[in-house]
Amino acid sequence: MQKEPMLKVTYDRLSKELEFLKTTERANIAKVIDEARALGDLKENAEYHAAKEKQGLMEARILEVGDLIGRAQVVDPSTLAHKRISFGSTVTLNDVETDEETTYTIVGGQESNPDKGLISIQSPLARVLLGKEEGDEVTLELPSGKRVYDIEEVFYREIVL
Repeated sequence: MQKEPMLKVTYDRLSKELEFLKTTERANIAKVIDEARALGDLKENAEYHAAKEKQGLMEARILEVGDLIGRAQVVDPSTLAHKRISFGSTVTLNDVETDEETTYTIVGGQESNPDKGLISIQSPLARVLLGKEEGDEVTLELPSGKRVYDIEEVFYREIVL
């Protein structure tokens, strides 16, 4: 079973979502199904079929969130050294070819948001970076070709999701 590293805030959010789905949402959908069933002929009952579909999606989400919580490894990146790149590290990279600088923070899959510079620890770039230090050079094989980056800086800063 592969552990899923995540921040405490994400673990708490998923736990609340799971509790809400199991207690409130399950009861709401069951009520809607009962009301739709009371309308009669189930073959042509759009309300019933829509509610059953919603129930299926909700049960799938319950399983997914339950699995994530079960595999969760809550990490507080502020307690890590960040001399070497690890979960929660913020990394400034310089593209050797274009001299373009980019900064990323390595987070869990549930926290990933590339538009905010948050990349999943499971991403190809993060996998290449893990364990490296300032001054190292890394090569990333992409479908568009090879990219070479110099690691300019490795540090910790508070992660804002």
